[in-house]
Amino acid sequence: MNLPKILQTYGLSEKQAKVYLACLELGSGPVVKIAQKARLSRSTVYEVLEHLVDEGFVSTYNKKQIHYFSAEDPGQIIRLAESRAATLKDALPELNAIAGRARKRPTVRFYQGKEEMGLILNEIVSEAEAITCFASAGDYLSELGERHRKFLMKRMEKKIPVRVIARDSAAARERQALAPKELRQMKLVKDDYPFHGLKYIWKNKIAMFSFTGDFVAVVIESKELADMEMAMFENLWERV
Repeated sequence: MNLPKILQTYGLSEKQAKVYLACLELGSGPVVKIAQKARLSRSTVYEVLEHLVDEGFVSTYNKKQIHYFSAEDPGQIIRLAESRAATLKDALPELNAIAGRARKRPTVRFYQGKEEMGLILNEIVSEAEAITCFASAGDYLSELGERHRKFLMKRMEKKIPVRVIARDSAAARERQALAPKELRQMKLVKDDYPFHGLKYIWKNKIAMFSFTGDFVAVVIESKELADMEMAMFENLWERV
């Protein structure tokens, strides 16, 4: 049985395992003898022993003004490990509560450039079961071009439906004419409030694309925010 490896699975380093086993074989001894047995330098062994004392693996005492170290009984180490595990188990509900609060916080990722925008499109088509979208059709068709065409083909291949609310334009009307063939439902809104961008909503995520300036995109993951965006989309969808 590889005892050093077993001790390392407990959390000891290789050197700490060697020093503990050396103490165990000697019963007790000064640093110099333990260092010889472990085949490590005295300075290293002294440092390791301080850690082992703190962890409860080794105890220490003085004999004729010489510092001696003695390995704790292995059974005591098992009991110590069980006690620590029980303490951690008692704290588990509170730890889970903290983790749960962290998971509820929105996560935000920033992307820049058309290539990174393509990564978002791949993420959407790999995860979504259905997609909703606010769009300026002329912008995303001209700016994303081939990337959007590949996105469309993958979406159709996976039979992912999309509902789109688009700013009225010649490009948008062309997309609307193709909608039945491309698993798309599409409604147009008046061009009274011009904008240049694209927003996708799927599952608990929102992706927003800006096609002016530096071509920036943001992905937000939050159930609450996605639900809010969906509520606004549904409200407008019913009114158009």
